[in-house]
Amino acid sequence: MNRLDVLFEQIRGCRLCEAHLPLGPRPVIRGAESARLLIIGQAPGTRVHASGIPWDDPSGDRLRRWLGVDKETFYDESRIAIMPMGLCYPGRGKSGDLPPRPECAPTWHDKVLMLLPNIELTLLIGQYAQHHYLGKAAKGTLTETVRHWADYGPAWLPLPHPSPRNTLWLKKNPWFEQDVILHLKQRVTPLLG
Repeated sequence: MNRLDVLFEQIRGCRLCEAHLPLGPRPVIRGAESARLLIIGQAPGTRVHASGIPWDDPSGDRLRRWLGVDKETFYDESRIAIMPMGLCYPGRGKSGDLPPRPECAPTWHDKVLMLLPNIELTLLIGQYAQHHYLGKAAKGTLTETVRHWADYGPAWLPLPHPSPRNTLWLKKNPWFEQDVILHLKQRVTPLLG
């Protein structure tokens, strides 16, 4: 086993916030040292918690369409690494899933990133990833951060969550599909080729 595999084994055994997880811990993370694309999302939902496979839901279907890749390519760990802000399902709140647990990113992200030396593009999906990684460079709203996507390149690309709940947002912001998704596909094709 290489160092990343050892770290992933430690992460998958993490019980740091077990008392706060309604379905118990089941950290979801994947990747390989050769990966060139990193996807940082929010936290697994109930379907992903059940399957243990990241983006194994309608949000993942839309994300794969945005990337222009099939499932086989998407789940090829040698090309794409996936690390959510919260590694386990955080539970349900009044208007959807709760925010990612605050322990995960500070505990694990830097350790993982040190072992992913070939990442050329990181997708920051949703406000939690954007605020964590862009810090003060993030704009006041997710819409404004995504609208200014070119300011964060070439290493970062902020995206809204591909959830079906965001269909109205996509309709209100046609520039996203016209500009950002076009750019995303142009970046991803050579990275994964």
